[in-house]
Amino acid sequence: MTKKQPPLSALPISTEQLARLQTAVDDYSSHQLAWLSGYLWGTINQNAGNGMPVSVPVAPEETVTIISASQTGNARRLSEQLRERLISEKINVNLINAGDYKFKQINQEKILVIVASTQGEGEPAEEAVALYKYLYSKKAPNLSETNYAIFALGDSSYEKFCQAGKDFDTQLAKLGAISLFERIDADVEYQAVADEWVENLTQKLKERVPTQTTSQLIVTQSGSVNEIHSSPYSKTAPLTASLLNNQKITGRGSQKDVRHIEIDLGDSGLRYQPGDSLGIWFDNDPALVDELVGLLWLNGDEEVFIGQQRHSLRDALIYQLELTQNTHIIVEKYAQLSKDDGLLALISDKSAILHYAQTTPIVDMVRQAAAQPSAQAFIDLLRPLTPRLYSISSSQAESEDEVHATVGVVRYDIDGRPRTGGASGFLADRLGEGDELRIFIEHNENFRLPSEPSTPVIMIGPGTGIAPFRAFLQQRDNDGAKGKNWLFFGNPHFVDDFLYQVEWQRYVKDGLLTQISLAWSRDQAQKVYVQDKLREQGKEVWDWIVEGAHIYVCGDANRMAKDVEQALLDVISQYGSMDSEQADEFLSELRVMRRYQRDVY
Repeated sequence: MTKKQPPLSALPISTEQLARLQTAVDDYSSHQLAWLSGYLWGTINQNAGNGMPVSVPVAPEETVTIISASQTGNARRLSEQLRERLISEKINVNLINAGDYKFKQINQEKILVIVASTQGEGEPAEEAVALYKYLYSKKAPNLSETNYAIFALGDSSYEKFCQAGKDFDTQLAKLGAISLFERIDADVEYQAVADEWVENLTQKLKERVPTQTTSQLIVTQSGSVNEIHSSPYSKTAPLTASLLNNQKITGRGSQKDVRHIEIDLGDSGLRYQPGDSLGIWFDNDPALVDELVGLLWLNGDEEVFIGQQRHSLRDALIYQLELTQNTHIIVEKYAQLSKDDGLLALISDKSAILHYAQTTPIVDMVRQAAAQPSAQAFIDLLRPLTPRLYSISSSQAESEDEVHATVGVVRYDIDGRPRTGGASGFLADRLGEGDELRIFIEHNENFRLPSEPSTPVIMIGPGTGIAPFRAFLQQRDNDGAKGKNWLFFGNPHFVDDFLYQVEWQRYVKDGLLTQISLAWSRDQAQKVYVQDKLREQGKEVWDWIVEGAHIYVCGDANRMAKDVEQALLDVISQYGSMDSEQADEFLSELRVMRRYQRDVY
């Protein structure tokens, strides 16, 4: 994520000068921009005595360019860690968010490092989609002069583990780039392997990249590094806040349990913007832990170690380890531990073991395949507990010392036994008003309202994907923004599933919400979804795009987001008189211009 730009009114140049500057530098590579930064720095720091300019350092022969392709912040943090390590060795480095990278200059890179997260069904992080498409397009350049390294971040519970990193690796090599270092594919518990990779890569780069003097390093860094700013609280140092409100906002007849959650920030100073995500740490359900301990024929007070830390088995399972998300790796390890024939048979069938892991929670796997391992042996199978991220559904301009989230509670049955999601169950069922919880903000500069308040906005968010758009409209309302706003929302039933209905109706009445298009998939014989509404009103959607509208999509990555994107392509093709390839390029250009932004999961 890049540093948020100041408002135009705060800049020391006019908007016309800014436009000319942006046009002038648009075709420069990162190396050239770094040199220009040094040149300009030199021209304004002249010798006071004789008026002679100081010498201008030339750009180093090789700059290490790090591209952060982050989805939930992990790739961003690792990229920062690598940057700081390289700077400590006086190696010139340019860290840039994938969404800001001028990818058509990639063939000028001598040393390229990509830290890539994977989302959905093996797709690149949202901010890296444009770069990914360019590398796989007919316009991709020869990269035989480029050396590269890739660190892939993923989650082994998904079938296409680290697929985006693998794809970047494959395509860079296909375009002629030379690998400096074997690609690393890291799971959710990645920090130890990341630390080793950072150190090994740094030593490798020291052998080939000339180090800089301190003055050279300061000048080039000032022009080439995108500063990435975080809240005072973080994933590893969360804020302890208290729950203000937990309100069910779906009706009695709904098959969904959706909660409006309000959290008191007090005088913490924690700040966020519409588009950011709320990270929530949670504890596992003690009843689930007791059920699991009993199935293992253990007591719960057995001593276990997680790293160097000592815990009782029960405390480790409640506070330290993931229990509600199974993975094929855990299934395979437990199969070998339990010697269960049914589980052992899954090991040789990848699709079968993946399906089993996705549909069978850990406790039910243990129930179906009984074993009596030692407490430590079982603990060693599991992954560390990780926080969950929820799109923030409030604007701090309105809620001030509160943050709101819209949470769909995960509920289902396994063999007649009710099961609940880890974080959603914690928030909905086990946390009372006034109780404390640990939170942090995950900033998302790739999902932001337009800086110009008169810009039209199209928001597409079925289900709990509505969350950030509640924040968007609160912000636009408080800003007095004059731009038009159009909301596409869908859910099964009008009566039971119209989330925040009263608020949307008020915004329509007040004129803030210019247009609202609703898709109720189960209220008629033929199912209707938001993508159908987009096509149905395609001419007007196209007119808004021509007027400069920004398009936002939030929600499910695997189906909804793909269906919505295809609907947008169809609209662009039909009403923009383009073939499919031209429509795809047009939408990609909107993405590069930050006029097409997605927050999908």
